[in-house]
Amino acid sequence: MSHDGVSTRAVTRSVAFLTAGVLAVPLLTGCGGADEAGKPLAGQQIAAAGRALVADGGTLRWAVDEVPDTFNAFQSDATATTTRVAQAVLPAMYRLDAEGRPQRDADYLESAKVVETEPKQVVLYRLNQQAVWSDGREIGAADFAAQWRALSGKDSAYWTARNAGYDRIEKVERGANDLEVRVTFSRPYADWRSLFSPLYPKDVMGTPDAFNDGARRKLKTTAGVFALTEVDRKKHVIRLTRNARWWGRPAKLSEIDLTAVPRAKRAAALAAGSVDLADIDPADAGRIAEAAKGTGGPLSGTGSGRTAPKALRTAMAEASAAAKAESDEYEEEGAERKARAGKKLRKAIAAWEKQQTTLQGFEVRKSLEPAYTQLAMNGENGPLADERVRRAVARALDRVELADAVLKPLGLPAAPVGSHLALSGQDAYADGSGALGDQDTAEAQALLTDAGWVAGGPVAEKKPGEKGAGPQRESESEGGDDGTYIVGDDKAPSHGKAPSSDASARAQDGKQYAKQGGAPGAYAPKGTPAPGGAAGPLAKDGKALSLRFVVPSGPGSESLRVVADRISRMLTKVGVRTEVTKVPDESYFKDHIASGQYDLALYSWPASAFPATDARPIYSKPVPAADGSLSVEQNYTRVGTDQVDQLFDQALATLDADESRSLLRKADSRIWAAAGSIPLYQRPQLTAARKNLVNAGAFGFQTPVFEDMGFLKKGAKVSPSPSAE
Repeated sequence: MSHDGVSTRAVTRSVAFLTAGVLAVPLLTGCGGADEAGKPLAGQQIAAAGRALVADGGTLRWAVDEVPDTFNAFQSDATATTTRVAQAVLPAMYRLDAEGRPQRDADYLESAKVVETEPKQVVLYRLNQQAVWSDGREIGAADFAAQWRALSGKDSAYWTARNAGYDRIEKVERGANDLEVRVTFSRPYADWRSLFSPLYPKDVMGTPDAFNDGARRKLKTTAGVFALTEVDRKKHVIRLTRNARWWGRPAKLSEIDLTAVPRAKRAAALAAGSVDLADIDPADAGRIAEAAKGTGGPLSGTGSGRTAPKALRTAMAEASAAAKAESDEYEEEGAERKARAGKKLRKAIAAWEKQQTTLQGFEVRKSLEPAYTQLAMNGENGPLADERVRRAVARALDRVELADAVLKPLGLPAAPVGSHLALSGQDAYADGSGALGDQDTAEAQALLTDAGWVAGGPVAEKKPGEKGAGPQRESESEGGDDGTYIVGDDKAPSHGKAPSSDASARAQDGKQYAKQGGAPGAYAPKGTPAPGGAAGPLAKDGKALSLRFVVPSGPGSESLRVVADRISRMLTKVGVRTEVTKVPDESYFKDHIASGQYDLALYSWPASAFPATDARPIYSKPVPAADGSLSVEQNYTRVGTDQVDQLFDQALATLDADESRSLLRKADSRIWAAAGSIPLYQRPQLTAARKNLVNAGAFGFQTPVFEDMGFLKKGAKVSPSPSAE
């Protein structure tokens, strides 16, 4: 889970079903056919090329976020880079295709199927007889058994982050020969294909000490296309080289260097020629696009003053500041001061032009990430503990407008996400938003009225330091103020105004949206009058309806802040004020989302190929802990219901794929009806790639095919990458 990034499949995923009187939701079938899944909204852009066109050899320098603290993907501090390394160097029984669906990896697995269902479910794996670890030992039942024991949850000496699925296994044993592995389950498990991917060797999984520490700093034994040969933490580089014992199609590249480069420095790294492939932010994508057109710099006639690119303006400002500091030091005046400033500016501009020339060797490949951004509503206490208020907030949102603001400027298909559990193209996807209903200002106002929030009611004076009706915490921000401004208050400071259309167009953070009627339970009781406009703040019991909207303040989260401003304006129309509080990125989740110190928040969840397993912790009903606190797992909205939990359990326990899909779609409909979280849009994926690099870029759903990546042979050409739309 991320507020502006992605996370691995190891992240797991909750909600509320309404049961009160007239707001009870009628039967929501949500059980359409598999064709409702549709196709991915955007295809991958990787400059696909046949292997015959790819040169043999070469080093790919690939920017990543960090050198991780662990290479064990099943530990709590594993990161996306941990996953990337595991994909390249370890076996996986199943990998994801371009539609986000699991497919058998024939390099490791000849077949896998359920061979018995009574009295117990038994899965028989037949392994590729050529599959061996880098030490020459065959991959076999001993490795499967060691991983099951480590991840089963039965031995607390193993410091595991999760045991989903492994806790349902009763035993793992050798089959008829060394190439067969029989896995017997104590309880039926629909998502059995999620297991043993990645698969670690028994020397990593065999003992608690080996599991806890053996794979943190290195991976001695591997079995992938590449091997992990060096981890240089001082230079922030992970070096992968060809696996000499690899039995499949040989890797085209001789080496992949995963280099830790902060997002803010990736454009500079690309311009310096120190990386060949990097996920980038929209501003950097714009800079590369301008370089490709030969524009964007001051010497081309388009880059002066306010129209110059932000990075250039920053460089010029730094040059001017440096010149001033030097002139002050040497006590220069007049012409000398002016000459020094001019020299510094010319040097900065020349450096910029040189960088732009280098960037002409790159292109931006774009798709949509297998993740979506949502509006989360904290239903633990405050106004949002009332499902009618949550529904009113949801019905006030124009999700089409929000998706357009983020994705259209990037040339990506813009459509609201219709499911909490899957994305368009994935097997479990179906648009369940009809359980809540479309944007409707009058219905939102009627719901608020039914909940007792009325315009013109008496409002008690706030006590000093009191900040709103929901969970509170001391505000944090940059720049000296408290980072809070109120939208919907005539006295709001100027920085709380809605963004201009130009600013909205820079919001860069989905099949056309088909309007659907909501189920009766998504509306206020018949006859509830809608307030006559939102001329003043709504109030109840002497308190104004004001929600604390927490957003990250970092430079990489600009799109979230623009979306938050748009949402705040939409809520103002129905009489809901928002107190927008900017907080440092590093404290956003730990101190606000996870701890429940927010009313409204924006963050992202990955879309799993196994939602019955991975989504349950996100939407399961919170339960009281022994100390009186609320145990929420990863349900940060604190909204949940027994019925949703039961649907997940049923989907997980059936081996009928159609039935499991139907149950998941029913669960999603009820999650929509509860309005604890509202999916907004699929996140954009922007990747800068050297133009002659092929079979790499914006991968979309698909697991990278490392053996096919490489650089084009001299004189070889491939067709331009298709449009992402």
